[in-house]
Amino acid sequence: MTKAKRMMQENLKLIDLIIELVDARVPIASRNPDIDELGKGKARIVLLNKSDLADPGSNQAWMRYFEERGIYALEVNSKSGFGIKSINGLVQKACAEKIERDRKRGILNRPVRAMVVGIPNVGKSTFINAFAGKACTKTGNKPGVTKGKQWIRLNKTLELLDTPGILWPKFEDNLVGMHLAFIGSMNDEIILMEELACDLLETLRKLYPEAVAKRYGISWEKDPDSRGMAGILEEIARGRKCFLKGESLDLKKAADLLVDDFRSGRLGRMTLERPQMSERAGRENKVELTPAKAGKGCNNE
Repeated sequence: MTKAKRMMQENLKLIDLIIELVDARVPIASRNPDIDELGKGKARIVLLNKSDLADPGSNQAWMRYFEERGIYALEVNSKSGFGIKSINGLVQKACAEKIERDRKRGILNRPVRAMVVGIPNVGKSTFINAFAGKACTKTGNKPGVTKGKQWIRLNKTLELLDTPGILWPKFEDNLVGMHLAFIGSMNDEIILMEELACDLLETLRKLYPEAVAKRYGISWEKDPDSRGMAGILEEIARGRKCFLKGESLDLKKAADLLVDDFRSGRLGRMTLERPQMSERAGRENKVELTPAKAGKGCNNE
């Protein structure tokens, strides 16, 4: 993280604007926690990427949340191109003061320089390709090019500085890590998928119980608290005929199925974090994440 911060600080000297991509389903967990501090004094845009997978009402709530904090926000879907055409106008709006300062100084037609940041699997590369299109070209004679960074000229008014692979969230609680695991930003090979699936079931039971029940034909009324999420996962395995040899249940297959259904949107549009002001905490900018018990796993307690 120390090296990443140093690299980011060096890059910030070169740019006018930070464009930060977050996953619309977990907008806080998918943010780098150092951006607010390091990006002070810079114009800011947050793009709620993969917005087609998130709850529409929550998308609007998160946009208001960021805008109330002086950060422009926009729903986008980098794969389909939804919202991409609106970004240029938003950039001009976010950098209006900078553009006006340049005009008063007699500096005309200088492009806005923006740095694109985002954690792994949030869709940053897909966004850059969609935003840049086929007409993008590297620009030369600028600080950064010789340091291995890539400047991309989109048009006469905007250039992007792509800095892949330097930003990763430093999280202090299991909830953030769990949410990142849900969306696939952590390596599945180091995760016990059965436990992750049980954590996901616990979260969705509180937020979208009807969608899960409908998808898998399960009943939450069978006292899930007494049998735990392991019992629900077993019910899903039976319903989807996830069996090993000898008719024993293949819980790993059922877990993979559940997690993949969530990530792909087959369970419906879902948002796991909601912005709520916490008066009790006495902190103006505090965000209360949707409650979910992290690390509970598949036990029956």
